[in-house]
Amino acid sequence: MPEIQDGPPAAPRPNIAKTVKTVIQKPGMQRTLTILAAVILFVALIFPNILSRLTPPALLRLPVEAAVILGLLVVLPGRARKIFAVITGVLVGLLVIEKCLDMGFFEELNRPFDPVLDWVLFDDAFSFVVDSYGRPAAIAAVAVIVALIGSILALTCWSVLRVGALVARHRKRSAFAAAGAGAAWALTFSLGVSVWGAVPVAARSTATYAWDRAHQARAGLRDEANFAKEVQSDAFKTVPPAQMLTALKGKDVIFTFVESYGRSAVEGVALAPTVTPVLDQGTAQLAQAGFAARSGWLTSPTFGGGSWLAHSTFESGLWINNEQRYRNLVATDRLTLTRSFRDASWRTVSVMPGATRAWPEGNFYGYDTVWDSRNLGYRGPKFSWSPMPDQYTLKQLNTIEYKKPGRGPLMVEMPLVSSHTPWAPIPDYLPDWNQVGDGSIYNGMVTDAKKPGALWADPRKVRAEYGRSIVYSLTSLINWVRQYGDDNLVMVFLGDHQPSPIAAGEGASHDVPITVLAKDPKVLDRITSWGWADGLRPQPDSPVWPMSDFRDKFFTAFGQQTPAS
Repeated sequence: MPEIQDGPPAAPRPNIAKTVKTVIQKPGMQRTLTILAAVILFVALIFPNILSRLTPPALLRLPVEAAVILGLLVVLPGRARKIFAVITGVLVGLLVIEKCLDMGFFEELNRPFDPVLDWVLFDDAFSFVVDSYGRPAAIAAVAVIVALIGSILALTCWSVLRVGALVARHRKRSAFAAAGAGAAWALTFSLGVSVWGAVPVAARSTATYAWDRAHQARAGLRDEANFAKEVQSDAFKTVPPAQMLTALKGKDVIFTFVESYGRSAVEGVALAPTVTPVLDQGTAQLAQAGFAARSGWLTSPTFGGGSWLAHSTFESGLWINNEQRYRNLVATDRLTLTRSFRDASWRTVSVMPGATRAWPEGNFYGYDTVWDSRNLGYRGPKFSWSPMPDQYTLKQLNTIEYKKPGRGPLMVEMPLVSSHTPWAPIPDYLPDWNQVGDGSIYNGMVTDAKKPGALWADPRKVRAEYGRSIVYSLTSLINWVRQYGDDNLVMVFLGDHQPSPIAAGEGASHDVPITVLAKDPKVLDRITSWGWADGLRPQPDSPVWPMSDFRDKFFTAFGQQTPAS
């Protein structure tokens, strides 16, 4: 018996894939896709590596690489042409990806991305996003970046393949086009033609960029051998410990890094009105407590981040400006500031509130003890990246080391991290240090304070909050010295590096302030020849040294004999 149907028969389902294929195969769509492929390749070849150069006038250029690629596609046979197209597409895509990384590094660290040495910094970048926006957002950002990388490589490969297919169908006309493009490039290059300022029409940026990156990698390999010689060249290597640091006998010496405390905080138009009153008032307040100070400038090997590079430069007297040099340094027996104190019978201590896991490099520096976020007894909330406020760290220093009865002379290295990016939330300074306790008092501050995500959504506010964080760190440090510093205290505090350009401003140098303060006038008499300014604020004409010079100058000023030549 035949099946009875209710109503009219169902309409056949449309075949979407077939419909799309039909549309794509139309001549008009094919021409559009070919034009799109050519545009993608063109843009990829003239794509800049600095964000400010990504402007419409920058597209009014003739890349010589386009003429070369087109010419090679003309002369290569079928299979070789496809292989060349794929390889070229991948290389062009990788260069675009690296240029995007350069943009990010220039915005944050004021330098280009190093394709050999900078991969370790992505862990810090991930942590920054976690602290600012949360782990789900960080994971989503990684997924988007991976998808974007895949899309760039796919698009550049497709574009070269598509152009190659066009060349195969029209070899003669493509040969004329390649020759014409090459001639136009040569003519505009020889005449120095430009359409916007000093930007020439004739572009060779991709080839030059690729050459520079290859040269950079080669230079990095050569530097490893050169650095091995630098490590062994040390005028103080054979000076007996009994003749080192003799002018500091009986003193407690504390080296304190204030995170991101750069020259821009002291002299920047937007920041100086906030920061310099704290330094000037601090100078007067410390003078009332019997302390005097001298200040100058050091040039940091890093900018916007990489604090460990500055710390190792300061300690070792060597220029440590990349991860390769740092790894090689900590595998040597180079004399550090810390080890020189330990050899001269000081107790050497590292207080690392920002460290959240084991730090084996402490053995290289020569610390007897390392205190970090796991054993400093903090029971309060985390302030974004900073595991604990600076005032808590300074107060806890009294408990764990500084105010212990019956101890011998002490040498401490202590980074203060409340001024670490992303500069929100910032703890309040507590005038009554007894309120600090175990840190529980800070719970309410985090709840009511600005959140990193809200701050970075409005970049205009970032610089102001950076200034507030520096004020907090300096206020905590100055008042700790006033309240707890004794007659034997010698403190050296300095910045590790400038903040990122969004806070430091365009064209900022790598300079950071450094200050030596003490009650004993004989200590500062030892550094009179340095020419530093009186007080906590270095002056514009105060001397500027590479940070790597400090170790030797310090040894010379406070030792019994000068180093061997």
